[in-house]
Amino acid sequence: MVKITDVARHAGVSPSTVSYALSGKRPISEETRQRVNRSIKELGYHPHAGARALASSRSNVLALVVPLRAGIHVPVVMQFAVSVVTAARRHDHDVLLLTQEEGEAGLLRVADTALVDALIVMDVQLDDPRLPLLRALDLPSVLIGVPSDAAGLTCIDLDFKAAGELCVERLAALGHRVIALIGSPPAVYVRRTAFAQRVVQGFTAAADRGGLSSSVHPCEASPAAARVVAEQLLREYPALTGVVVHNEAILEPLMDAFEQLGLRVPGDLSVTAICPDDLAENLPVPVTSVAIPSAEVGARAVDLLMKKLNGTGHIPEATLLPPRLTERASTVARAAP
Repeated sequence: MVKITDVARHAGVSPSTVSYALSGKRPISEETRQRVNRSIKELGYHPHAGARALASSRSNVLALVVPLRAGIHVPVVMQFAVSVVTAARRHDHDVLLLTQEEGEAGLLRVADTALVDALIVMDVQLDDPRLPLLRALDLPSVLIGVPSDAAGLTCIDLDFKAAGELCVERLAALGHRVIALIGSPPAVYVRRTAFAQRVVQGFTAAADRGGLSSSVHPCEASPAAARVVAEQLLREYPALTGVVVHNEAILEPLMDAFEQLGLRVPGDLSVTAICPDDLAENLPVPVTSVAIPSAEVGARAVDLLMKKLNGTGHIPEATLLPPRLTERASTVARAAP
C-alpha cells in the first residue's frame, strides 16, 4: 500500500508538505501542489480506508509518543506515562505507548493506521523536526514540552527556565557566590531538548543578574560520571559552595562523591535540584528542590487533548506551570569567608 512518505519521496518534498497539500491547512506554492498531485496520481495513493471510516467516529485510544533516546531518564518518563494513562481513563480512553525513535515516520505510521484519536508527544526539542507534520496532520496533538516556536501547536510543561532561575535565586539569597549546574547527559543537549536547554537559560540568566560566578556541566547518568564531575569542580572551582542538579539519575551518587572528596552537604556545599519530590525527600540528606509535576502535566495534557477532540473551550498554544521550590536539609547560608 502506498503511504504518504512514498508520495513525499516521489515528489521530492517533505511528508508534512504532502499533508498540507491534502488538507489545505497551510498555503503552499501552486507548483509544489501540482507536483504532489502528480505523484499522488502516478503512485495511486489513497488516504487510509480506516481513517476515512473513523472520520465521524472514534477509537477511544490516545497515542503517547515517548521515544526512548539516549539520555532519557526512564523512571521520570514513566511517571508522566502513568499520569497520562490515569487521566485518559477518566475520559474513557486507553493509551497506546510508542517508544521507538521514528520521528516523522512514526507519526505518519500511527496516523495511517487510524488506531488512535489523538497524540501526546514527549521529548520535544527546541527545533523539533516533527513539528511541521504535527501542524499539518488532521490528528489532534498536545506536546509535553515547549519548542522555540509554539505557533499552531498545543504545548504544556513545567516552566523549566523559571525553575533554573528559582534554584539560583535561592542559593544567591543564602549568600552563595560561586555555583555550578550539573545537567543532563550530553546527548540531551546535542538534541537541543527543550526542557534541558531552558534550565540552562534560566540558570545562566539568574546567575548573571546576581553577579554570581557560574558554570554548566553536562553529565552522563552514571555514578562514575558523577565522580568525575565532582572531581573536576573541586579542581577547577575551589571556591564553589552551591550546586544545582538537573539529572535525577546522578543526584545521590553525586552527593556521595562530594562527601568522599571532603565536602559535607550542606556544611561545605549547598545542593538544590530539579527532580521529583519523592526522590528529593528520600535521600540521606533531603534535597531542596523544584518539583517536576508529572501528575499535573500529564492530566492537563489529556484535558487539553479532550478539549481539542470535542471542540470545546479556549486552548492556549503554550501552558507553563510555575515552579515550586521546597526547602530541605541540603541548603544553608554560606559561612562568612
